[in-house]
Amino acid sequence: MEEMYDIPKEKFEFVNENEKITDKKFDTKPIGYFKDAFIRFRRNKGSVVAFIIIMMILLFAIIVPPASRNKARTSLVTYYSKKGPYVPGGVGLYNGGKAQDLSEVKLIYTISLGVAADGYDGKVETLEVGLKSYYQPLNSFDKNARIVRQGRDKTKFFSSNVNEYMAVGFKYITVTKQKYEEILKWEKENPDKHVLYPLIADNEYHFSDGIEANDANYWYKSDIRLNPISTATGEDVLLEYSPNLELEDNYLRDDQGNLVYWKYHGGGNSDETAMRKIRVLFYNYYQFEYGSEPLYFFGTDFQGYDMGIRLATGIRLSIILAVIVSAVNFVIGAIYGALEGYYGGAVDLTLERITDILSGVPFIVVATLFQIHLAKKVGPIPSMIFAFVLTGWIGTAGTVRMQFYRFKNQEYVMAARTLGARDRRIIWKHIFPNTLGTLITSSVLVIPGVIFSESMLSFLGIINLGGAETTSLGTLLNEANGIWVEHPHMLIAPGLIISLLMICFNLFGNGLRDAFNPTLRGSDN
Repeated sequence: MEEMYDIPKEKFEFVNENEKITDKKFDTKPIGYFKDAFIRFRRNKGSVVAFIIIMMILLFAIIVPPASRNKARTSLVTYYSKKGPYVPGGVGLYNGGKAQDLSEVKLIYTISLGVAADGYDGKVETLEVGLKSYYQPLNSFDKNARIVRQGRDKTKFFSSNVNEYMAVGFKYITVTKQKYEEILKWEKENPDKHVLYPLIADNEYHFSDGIEANDANYWYKSDIRLNPISTATGEDVLLEYSPNLELEDNYLRDDQGNLVYWKYHGGGNSDETAMRKIRVLFYNYYQFEYGSEPLYFFGTDFQGYDMGIRLATGIRLSIILAVIVSAVNFVIGAIYGALEGYYGGAVDLTLERITDILSGVPFIVVATLFQIHLAKKVGPIPSMIFAFVLTGWIGTAGTVRMQFYRFKNQEYVMAARTLGARDRRIIWKHIFPNTLGTLITSSVLVIPGVIFSESMLSFLGIINLGGAETTSLGTLLNEANGIWVEHPHMLIAPGLIISLLMICFNLFGNGLRDAFNPTLRGSDN
């Protein structure tokens, strides 16, 4: 009689073609199709990382606009257009700086803005003192000048880094009496910050060659054409940088010698209705208007909008557009391909010929014609969706058609037909669920294609989705065209976002394709 052995269940493992489908525990619970797909997708590290990056970009697009719904973030500030990233007190990338080679004349002009900003009461300090001002535009400069000779003349150039926000300096604006009094009140509440500065006199210095009458930054006596400068002693000397140089102001004064901070500028005969022309330090005027210092993590676009908000709205529009196109193509392609694959014969032949005709239509021609004619009636976004949908469903239809040819003669389908199931039930209840995994994968892979096509059309100027409230990533790229060398942040940010979306959606889609592949079910790979 053979001896019986009691083998514990821990010694058993489930295997399928020598590949494990569970861990080392003795587990007899079946693994569903979608659960098995999720397990295999989770093992694909590249696809998981791509999915995380996509989610982070989506969170940025969702959170940033509502979180930035204040006047400063959503306003158009033309004086700050095309400026780089800036954080008050920031260093490196976020100091608002731009590398420039300044001539000696331009160097003195730039430093003088810091001198004038601290001299709200007309007091003038040396350039060395002005370099220490909080409002000094110069982040740094090389005191060892580079000499450039042209014949007998020579010009000095100083390698510098200039804060573009501070370099805006002073501006003339016209305000009502009420607005003027509001500025005075704000200055009293913020005694360390000044908005109003003395007007500049209309004389031979203010109207000299090279100086515009509306330039509020040339507050000192200088003739750009001849390059002499008037010093504090009243002596005209050639413009030459020196830390101890003290400029002579050109401020407007009344008969008693008092500084003038405003003058009438039309708009009415009474004091209450007349407009007043004032000269403001724009950096502080921005704080008066919006309640905070300029803060632009991504810089500003060519109009002066916050680039961060433009990026967020651009991401939302591009992704929403891609998802809508993908969903519509999914529905049309699924119905069209199901009819082709299930009925076959004359139905398949007829529908395939229609597909062949549509697939020969160039997409860029359709998109252009729709924008020229259809956009006038329904708008640019709906017309672009129509252009994408006109032929975009063909690939999905082909995928569904192949899957139906594969499954329609399977035993379970024949059994359902024998039991009297209608065609509609067989199509959608028995065959279509087997194509769902492949369709989901193909639909996800449509999204980066739509984003790329929209970006291409916007970059080429075929469509324009830019506006005060919304824009697209392609439109942002188009706005950077031709000026990105001088303002690289306008190209780098949207270009990087588009690249990440393209790469990550493709990796994510490839991961879904492998996860839903039925031939890999039960595999560890």
